Amino acid sequence: MDRFFVEPEHLNLDGKTLYIDGEDVKHISKVLRYGQGDEIEVCDSNGHEYICRIESIDKTRIDLSIVDEVDINRESRIRVSLYQGVPKSTKMDIILQKLTEAGVDEIVLVNTKRSVVNIKGDKADKKFDRWERIIYEAAKQCKRGLIPKLRGILTFKEALEDMGKNDINICPYEVEKSLGIKEALQTGQVKKILENKDEVRVGIFIGPEGGFAEEENEMVKAAGIASVTMGPRIFRTETASIVATAITLYELGDIGGI
Repeated sequence: MDRFFVEPEHLNLDGKTLYIDGEDVKHISKVLRYGQGDEIEVCDSNGHEYICRIESIDKTRIDLSIVDEVDINRESRIRVSLYQGVPKSTKMDIILQKLTEAGVDEIVLVNTKRSVVNIKGDKADKKFDRWERIIYEAAKQCKRGLIPKLRGILTFKEALEDMGKNDINICPYEVEKSLGIKEALQTGQVKKILENKDEVRVGIFIGPEGGFAEEENEMVKAAGIASVTMGPRIFRTETASIVATAITLYELGDIGGI
């Protein structure tokens, strides 16, 4: 069953009705060819899911009735913020899509010393609109309970300051030899955080093509962020973000469980 997201204010839970507007109207009616009486899944972006029946369709709006509420929690208590050094070309498309599927809470774009992309003005607005649409479509496809946020673009210093809000922070670095990502996620301190908090915020900082400069890695360590290795092979930036997220969610108990 196809899934769509609506703003909470589009729901009338007392009347068991809701409506969909915007670009999804055309997609539902013209592309997927749903009609009156057909059922779809609708999520309110806060983790609440409903099976809904289409009651009417016009060019700008679809009205639906709520048939049933789905009692399932698809979101993790491990809230991952992935800080991504801005890559070039279409690599960002892959990163956004796959991180949404993996289960991140937000993607934060960061300009680093080796970032070669400079996005400003109208061009930035257009890119962000397209990137947000990629996240939205991926969230629908993998049946997320919420749509991951896209933030940025931050400076390196701003990113380190922003990571201060997290309970656990790691930064994969290709030159690192002393601490593995698995070891960093199995410390007594991490286990204590997992035991004592219902919701745990985790930050993962990934460099762009070419990785982090040595002085940036020193700044990471000075900020109290664990500099880690992911093994003997060097990953591309788009691969590193996905692998680091998957390892983190597996080690902290989200991916791979029942």
